Amino acid sequence: MSDLLSHRLALLAEQTNLPLLSQCLHGIERECLRVDAHGQLAHSPHPRALGSALTHPQITTDYSEALLEFITGTDQDPRNTLAELETIHRFTYAKLDGEFLWSPSMPCPLPDEADIPIAEYGSSNVGRLKHVYRQGLALRYGKTMQCIAGIHYNFSLPEQLWAVLQADDGDPRSAQDYRSSRYISLIRNFRRHSWLLMYLFGASPALDAGFLRGRAHQLESLDEHTLYLPWATSLRMSDLGYQNNAQAGLTPCYDDLPSYTESLYHAVSTPYPEYVALGTKDAAGNWQQLNTNVLQIENEYYSNIRPKRVTAVGERPLQALRARGIQYIEVRCLDINPFLPLGIDLGEARFLDAFLLFCALDDSPCLAEGECGAATDNFLKVVKEGRRPGLELRRRGESVPLTVWAGELLDGIGRVAALLDRSHGDARHAEALAEQRAKVADSRLTPSARVLDELRRSGESFSRFAMRQTLRHAEHFRAKPLAAEVLAGFEAAARQSLEQQAATEAADRLDFDSFVADYQRSLDA
Repeated sequence: MSDLLSHRLALLAEQTNLPLLSQCLHGIERECLRVDAHGQLAHSPHPRALGSALTHPQITTDYSEALLEFITGTDQDPRNTLAELETIHRFTYAKLDGEFLWSPSMPCPLPDEADIPIAEYGSSNVGRLKHVYRQGLALRYGKTMQCIAGIHYNFSLPEQLWAVLQADDGDPRSAQDYRSSRYISLIRNFRRHSWLLMYLFGASPALDAGFLRGRAHQLESLDEHTLYLPWATSLRMSDLGYQNNAQAGLTPCYDDLPSYTESLYHAVSTPYPEYVALGTKDAAGNWQQLNTNVLQIENEYYSNIRPKRVTAVGERPLQALRARGIQYIEVRCLDINPFLPLGIDLGEARFLDAFLLFCALDDSPCLAEGECGAATDNFLKVVKEGRRPGLELRRRGESVPLTVWAGELLDGIGRVAALLDRSHGDARHAEALAEQRAKVADSRLTPSARVLDELRRSGESFSRFAMRQTLRHAEHFRAKPLAAEVLAGFEAAARQSLEQQAATEAADRLDFDSFVADYQRSLDA
């Protein structure tokens, strides 16, 4: 562990600073497919009783009309974040009519690509823009890949904590620039160490055989309907998932925020020949992608972690980052654990807090050219064969056993966890850390190993296992209906969101082509 980490931990352990560690903020976004009673993709529209997918703050859709996304607010205690997520699930189940929320990350048996419904957001310009963007994703990557679900974990440190660290560093920059540079440092360390999260929390070692649509692959057959890799942790995050030659050169090594935003600006402004050949509209004049650039919008960039800033109405993410700097980070590589009703539990959340704080506080030099590639290679090796006995990764040009490196990282994260526990006055983070140490000592305890063990034990296909878990979780959520006042609050929010969508549609005065043109020009304003 670096001397800098020791120094910063000692600084934050001082009586005046220690309470700041309990003021970090957390938020969770959980995606899940709606399926029917037979475990097939739901073809029904987004339930009106859930409100408007365009304007509801907690319940929306991601790519498909059937791919729900639940969004919590932020809170200093992840217990409250998970409690809110649980409540959203309970409300949703109260309004689903004969449908269920698919339990794992990898999707149910999917219909033909043409029959996978793209999310609809109404007739407003902003709603149509969201739909056309998703049409572009279908054109560029296919619909099947867009039906994979995950969990996004949002995390930020309190402003006062950054001020303490900046004063200690003697950094003369503005508070905004210092904060942004330190979040970029966190991201660099995350790139170095995120393979550990895949080993500990990866939960997608198998998938429905139909998912690959007959494409060539290197997976093995577990049964007639299930493909897998014996040592995989997260096929969701492997090269079976999102990949596109247009994005091949988009691997920012996060030297600083300006270089990151410039690389994204270049991607959303530079035409890509294959997309130019397709055009923005089809032969009938219907929109099929927002533009022909490497990326249609910033969010099309598929990364394991993103620097984020809450945007104002009509503001694009790049504009917000340029104007006001990084506000929080979004971890995007987490699988949904099919053994957990919410897909994530408190132990995982607390470990993530310690892990991310470790990444923020430890020394984080810029990634050298070779280190960038090694970080990517280590990540991909772990998602495909992370539980293979004796597996070695690359660190500073040398091979190191995964278990050795994991143990060293957990030692450092343990020091952060101990300080977090001092701040909270309990042992919650140490307990979460102990759970992860046990997984490194015995890979059979990892979610990925447990999934494969369950498939072998039960003799079920992946989809039958997933549906069994889906029904079990449905019973969990429906066993305890929401209190009347909570239900009424959700119903009121649903009605309000529908009214907001209608108002947005009524307020449009610009034709859609002009709206898109203005949207494209907005980054240069």
